[in-house]
Amino acid sequence: MCSRRPRFLPLGFALLLAPVLAQAQVTLKPDGQWRYLLTAGANVSSGNNNAGSLNLSAEGARQTGNDKWTWDAKADRARAGGNDTIERYGLRTQYNRDFGIDWFGFGAGELLSDRLANIQGRSAVSTGVGRHVWRDGRGFFDVSGGVGYAYDRFVNPTVVAGEVRDRYGRLELVLAEESSHRLTDTTSFRQKFALYPDLRDRGKYRAVFDTGLTVAMTQTINLSAGLSYRYDSDPGTNLKKGDAMFVTGVSMRFD
Repeated sequence: MCSRRPRFLPLGFALLLAPVLAQAQVTLKPDGQWRYLLTAGANVSSGNNNAGSLNLSAEGARQTGNDKWTWDAKADRARAGGNDTIERYGLRTQYNRDFGIDWFGFGAGELLSDRLANIQGRSAVSTGVGRHVWRDGRGFFDVSGGVGYAYDRFVNPTVVAGEVRDRYGRLELVLAEESSHRLTDTTSFRQKFALYPDLRDRGKYRAVFDTGLTVAMTQTINLSAGLSYRYDSDPGTNLKKGDAMFVTGVSMRFD
C-alpha cells in the first residue's frame, strides 16, 4: 500500500477544521467481508416551540486488497410549528477497482428525493478514474474525476436553464476528493467534497460536502455528529441555492 502523506489538508478538512462535524463511518478492512453501520438521531421539543426531527442512516462496505464497494442510505424528517422543514431521502453506492498501486477506476449511482427543494426524484450515475494520494492503517486521501448523467423530476414545474420544466437531464463532470483519518484509537474523522459542473448549461453546477466525527464508546456503539451541505447554482424559482443540515446521533457497528 502507498504510505505517502500529503503536506496539505484536504479541502473539506481545511474548511471545517473548527467544530463542525457528518455521520459515522463503517469499518473498512481489506478482508473481503461486508460490514455495516446503523445511525439514529432524534430531537423533540414542545411548549413555546413545537418541533421534532428524526434522522436515520445505514452504511455497508466490503473491501479487499484491490477493490472497495460501499453504499449508504439516509432518511431525514423534521417538523416545526406544524410544517415540514426537512423531508429528504437518499441512496448512494460506489465501486472502486485498483488498476495500479496509486490509481483506481470507479462507478457510482445515486437516488435522491427532497420535496422541500422541489426534487421529487433525482437519479444519477457516474464513472471515472481516481488516485490514492495516500493510504495506510490510519486512513486515506483520494482524488477522482469523471463524467456522469443526472436526471431530475420536480414536484412543481420550475424555471431551470432558462425554461419552465417538470424534469431536467444533463451530462455532468464529476470532480471529488475524499479522506478518512483515525485521529486516536477511539476518534475518527472523515470528509468528502464533490463538484458537478453541468455540461449541458455551462456555468451551472451543484456541489455536495459531507464531513463527520465519530467517537467510539464501546466496540459497537459510537457517538457521532455531522454536517452536510448541498449547493445548486440554479435550483429553480423561489428556492435557495444552499441547504445545510447538522445531525448528532448514536451509531451501532456490525463488524
